Amino acid sequence: MYKLVIFLFILVNYSWASLIGANYNQRDMQILEDLQIKSSFITDYKLQKTYNNLLRKHNQNNYVRKLSDASLFVPKIKKILREEEIPSVFLYMAMAESDFTIDAKSNVKATGIWQFMSETGKHFDLNINLYVDERMDLVKSTKAATQYLKYLHKRFDKWYLAALAYNCGEGRVIEAITRATIDKYVEENPKEKNSSKIQEFRHTIYSYQRGREPFYKLNRVYKKIRKWDVSLDIDDFLRVQKNITRQYIPSESRMYIRKIIALGMMNNQSFITENDNAHLLNIGATSSVATIPVKGGLHLKSISNAVGIDYKEIKNLNKHLKLQIVPPYEKTYDIYIPYSRLARYQANKNLIKDSKYLVYIVKRGDSLHRIGNKYNISYKIIKDFNKLNTNVLSLKQKLIIPISSNKSNSSSIKLAKANTKTT
Repeated sequence: MYKLVIFLFILVNYSWASLIGANYNQRDMQILEDLQIKSSFITDYKLQKTYNNLLRKHNQNNYVRKLSDASLFVPKIKKILREEEIPSVFLYMAMAESDFTIDAKSNVKATGIWQFMSETGKHFDLNINLYVDERMDLVKSTKAATQYLKYLHKRFDKWYLAALAYNCGEGRVIEAITRATIDKYVEENPKEKNSSKIQEFRHTIYSYQRGREPFYKLNRVYKKIRKWDVSLDIDDFLRVQKNITRQYIPSESRMYIRKIIALGMMNNQSFITENDNAHLLNIGATSSVATIPVKGGLHLKSISNAVGIDYKEIKNLNKHLKLQIVPPYEKTYDIYIPYSRLARYQANKNLIKDSKYLVYIVKRGDSLHRIGNKYNISYKIIKDFNKLNTNVLSLKQKLIIPISSNKSNSSSIKLAKANTKTT
């Protein structure tokens, strides 16, 4: 009987190893290495479950479609990641965050490819106002994301922890490291379980979780336990503790890190590397998006018409321009066009009419006639440009005002900036 049990154990483990060997290769292992995750995590059951779910035919099709739809700007993202020395697998963090949708918005108002919240975006110098939301600027938001990730990596010393903190917050990862370290220390030193030091630390964590203690007190404990000789790896953070409501890492974030890994591994599968989709492997090999400085106040339609670039193309690459108007308070401002259209732009850029546009927010007592007088423009032009069916205006209604360069003045530009609002 004993020999039979041993034989079955060896058979099961051999079969498991064969399954792993058949489905994973060295490129997949490199993804784990880039995230500073131990190679044995490849056998994580929930990772394999996530991966196998993504390999279903409809998910494969969705994966190919999302990569194809984003093929114009993914090379730009890859280039920035390389320049900022961020592991290439973080491209798939953007995919996990937003499916590469430039103007993606979550139910908690996180916005853009990298799903920045408003305050975090502003912290990393992304402007959010009446004219722009640079969380939807594919270049600036990617650079902001790399700065945030580098900061998190410097703090936690592991790329996978940086990814987790990006998703669930720096404070939650600090709490997770603190709790997991104390728990493992007690496992290794059971006599310390009821020591005053451990009890004090646990009380601080408990009180912090219930809002009775400020974050700095938890952070003080975190700094102390970081000096302990306790080694943790990803399994320690992702494991589910029995009879514990608040796990080390939220379930959404545990799924999130596994999804990033699985999405990266998908790119190594035969449905990508062979046949009709092989071209997706070369996304990023050449430049695809060009950055051009344009005068403040221009409308994207003016640029599109003058240089012969399809308006839809230029609009889709510049969704950070909320009303398709370049901020009028900027002397010049960078916008994006397909790199393949750069030569045409350079040849025709002098044909762009030097007309400007600004946004006016309707105040109490305003009328189309009064606003027209303010900017020396016929109210009929304002009405036509904004496609209004009536002369009646609503309070706080936004109107686009076309103004010619010889009639624009510093007061109107200052007004546009003064009406700027953060969201």
